[in-house]
Amino acid sequence: MHDFCFTIPYGLLLIGGGLFGYFRKGSTASLAGGVGIGLLLTLAGYFSLKAFERKKNSYPALILETVCAAILTWVMGQRYVQTSKFMPAGVVAGISALMTVFYLYKIATGGNHIPAKTK
Repeated sequence: MHDFCFTIPYGLLLIGGGLFGYFRKGSTASLAGGVGIGLLLTLAGYFSLKAFERKKNSYPALILETVCAAILTWVMGQRYVQTSKFMPAGVVAGISALMTVFYLYKIATGGNHIPAKTK
């Protein structure tokens, strides 16, 4: 499975959650954090997809994805510990932890595997 297959939906989910938090509660932190990191992840996923289409790996995109997911895991994990609110802190921390593990696996195994050229 390629990183962009999960990164783009993950980024869009964060954007949606940030917008929801802003419109529902007026939370500018949700807007900045969710939309900001969501846009970064969506762009990184897009660049990874474009690199894959050129039969290349995009390690900078993969590293950015890993860093964003790890930061979200830490920040939202701390918020969950402080508030014990499963939504949104626990959910975002859990999803981000899974994504961090996935990205580390992709880095350890050499990124997106490029299919061999067929003649």
